[in-house]
Amino acid sequence: MSDFTPMMRQYQELKKQYPEAILFFRLGDFYEVFFDDAKTVSKLLEITLTSREAGKGKRAPMAGVPHYTVNTYIGKLIKYGYKVAICDQMEDPKFAKGIVKREIVKIVTPGTVLESNLLDGKTNNYLVVLNFLKNIVGVAAVDLSTGEFQVTEIPGDYGNIIKDKHTQSFPTSGHHERVVLTNKLADELVRFKPAECIVPASINKEQILKWLPNVSIVSREDWCFAEDTGREILLEQFKIKSLVGFGCENLHLAVGAAGVALNYLKETQKTDLSHITKIVTYTTLEFMSLDFSTQKNLELIQRTDGQSRGTLFDILDLTLTPMGARMLRSWMLQPLLNVNEIKKRQDAVEELYNEFALRMGIRDLLSKIYDIERLAGKIGCKSANAKDLIALSSSLKIIPVIKEKLKDVQSWVLKEISVNLDPVTEIVELVDKGITEEPPFTIKEGGVIKNGYSEELDKLRQISKGGKDWITALEDKEKKRTGIGSLKVRFNSVFGYYIEITKSNLSLVPADYIRKQTVVNAERFITPELKEYESVILGADEKINNMEYEIFCEIRDKVAGFANRIQDNAKLVAILDACSSLAEVALKYNYIKPKVNESDTIVVKNGRHPVIERLSSESFVPNDVYLDSDTNQILIITGPNMAGKSTYLRQVALIVLMAQMGSFIPADSAEIGIVDRIFTRVGAADNLIAGQSTFMVEMSETANMLNNATSKSLIILDEVGRGTSTFDGISIAWSVVEYLHNNKQGAKTLFATHFYELTELEMLLPRVKNYNIVVKEWNEEIIFLRKIIEGSADRSYGIQVARLAGLPKEVLHRAKEILKSLEDANYTDNGKPRIGNIKEDKQISLFENQQYLVIEELQKLDVEKLTPIDAINKLNELKSKL
Repeated sequence: MSDFTPMMRQYQELKKQYPEAILFFRLGDFYEVFFDDAKTVSKLLEITLTSREAGKGKRAPMAGVPHYTVNTYIGKLIKYGYKVAICDQMEDPKFAKGIVKREIVKIVTPGTVLESNLLDGKTNNYLVVLNFLKNIVGVAAVDLSTGEFQVTEIPGDYGNIIKDKHTQSFPTSGHHERVVLTNKLADELVRFKPAECIVPASINKEQILKWLPNVSIVSREDWCFAEDTGREILLEQFKIKSLVGFGCENLHLAVGAAGVALNYLKETQKTDLSHITKIVTYTTLEFMSLDFSTQKNLELIQRTDGQSRGTLFDILDLTLTPMGARMLRSWMLQPLLNVNEIKKRQDAVEELYNEFALRMGIRDLLSKIYDIERLAGKIGCKSANAKDLIALSSSLKIIPVIKEKLKDVQSWVLKEISVNLDPVTEIVELVDKGITEEPPFTIKEGGVIKNGYSEELDKLRQISKGGKDWITALEDKEKKRTGIGSLKVRFNSVFGYYIEITKSNLSLVPADYIRKQTVVNAERFITPELKEYESVILGADEKINNMEYEIFCEIRDKVAGFANRIQDNAKLVAILDACSSLAEVALKYNYIKPKVNESDTIVVKNGRHPVIERLSSESFVPNDVYLDSDTNQILIITGPNMAGKSTYLRQVALIVLMAQMGSFIPADSAEIGIVDRIFTRVGAADNLIAGQSTFMVEMSETANMLNNATSKSLIILDEVGRGTSTFDGISIAWSVVEYLHNNKQGAKTLFATHFYELTELEMLLPRVKNYNIVVKEWNEEIIFLRKIIEGSADRSYGIQVARLAGLPKEVLHRAKEILKSLEDANYTDNGKPRIGNIKEDKQISLFENQQYLVIEELQKLDVEKLTPIDAINKLNELKSKL
């Protein structure tokens, strides 16, 4: 270290504090990065890599960015998963004795981003902390940008995640579900979609990465997660004596996780986080469970190709504020289970739907409100500027107008919003009095505080103005005295004030002028009188800037004291915006209010797929569905590819989900009995990261639903068994239907399949019904009518679909020959599949084809090599097979 310059030694000492972070080191108007960090930054940000003298002939690689664009570059590094430590100058270099004092003022990580240009306004930016024992995990999720803080505990078997197999188990609280597998945690993590996740060092991070492959994982020593430590941190943050009021007093692991989350935020932000004012305890029993497969297969937030356009959220999101969009998103990923709460939302949507003037008036006002939830976050973290305070104040001025609009509403939700909206006039008055109407983005260079707010500041401004007026008068005086009409009195940050005279007029320069600098076409001079006034002016300007900054910080801190009230407003505005969005969608797309109740029935008349009907160029064909627990539990749906089976399945699931989130739905009428979970097994995909083949993924998803479905669940099965051989696939699919019928009575199921053998199940199982997609043939062409009717399809039409895809004629002709051969071998004379052929005693002769297998085995048998006893045993074996 002694070989380096003082500045480089300072850099390296600061770098040691956060070796895992890229250190942005403030040097004048730039943030510079050195050594290996510089090489990394230069490559990722595509900026020039240079070098700087480091001491004793050494040069350090260096890259830099202007201070006013630093957030853009930091955002790019965060997206790559890096942390950034920001080091600022803590004193003015002009007055520093020796090297300028510098400190790390903030650590920016994926889960602690605050800058609005780095965040998606419609999505929360969660930091999630997990605290494991073998049979339970504590979860804490916090969004620093909004102050939202949630905790829960999820039972399960986490032995494979914990490296230390001797870790104790822990008694779970009474409100937990009785049976929850580890994938329940995975479902929550996928819902939160955290930007960053903190886990104990004893945890196998690879398992978390399987669930969240792109998340930034941070490890902390296990002792950091202690309940006592977490409790102390929470009590101090919220200035309370007990956690009983927050409902997490007995959630030991969750409290430990929450303490780690708060400690990490304070460590990175280096401030008191005044906007994190409460913690919400929730249980997964409150909401419909949507696992990762269901969220993916139904394309709720993101399509399978990663795009957000063409998702359910994309269709329903007509919100006008970022808070409303985030609220709508949370409603979609957490549909309600309580019928009364659903009806409250429905009534609010219905009132806004019916009252045109009310809805349009409210939406006009909402469009003028900024993201006050994230403004409160920036204020609480002391990163807000004067423009942020103006945005907050202008938004709060709209609150009384909204209250007035809502004064005569009838629905419970809208009444609650009207009563509880809070104008927070203290903030409006404070900002109006203290902050200029159009302040600059910077808060350290003046122009922020209004005249009249501070008497002392006003006096300094008068001194500065007087000095500048003197400078103007001096220029006029010197022009007259010298006779030089082009004489200018100018200023720059290096030399201060000076008199500039062009070279053609140098002969007229007075003797008392002191030459200071030569430039291309002029000479610069000073006078003792000019330098004397310069010190007065510059001294006043510097004091003004410093005082304005101090006053601004005082105002910002006062505003931060109202964080709780700001956040309450933000939540109410978000609910109002989400309801108005659903009402606007319902009117725009012709949706109706469904009846939601506790029955075991799902009835939809002329239902439509909410996304496809909006994006398809074809006219959408509506379809009915009737499901119950007594006679129509399982619907086997057959028909050719491209006919619309998958659309129909997803359509039913989306309609149920929309109904339980409080939305109107695309149908003529509907009665929806509450569904506790929606399971989907759709399509073919592998999971190479987890080392799973397409068929393994298919079976894992099927196992999940068979193990966890209840009588209140809705199951969507699309082509189960297609990932393996035909007989294996049929066997599995057949058995799955039997299991759902016999072991999961009430679990309403839609099963689309190309295995026409399964249609025989309607004759065997009383709650199984066959449906098919209507198609018409004409000149060997098929026409898709998109209509679901009762009964099974007569055949697959796979070869006809292959023709539409453009397969060569030779391939199609040969396929027909092979198909006929297979059908002759696997179907009875009356056209029934041998797999499902029903005997007179009504028992299933599974695989009547067994006789063919026995014959084939006999043909391969080398009788001459068998001993007498082997022959007898083989005969008994073949006989038992038959």
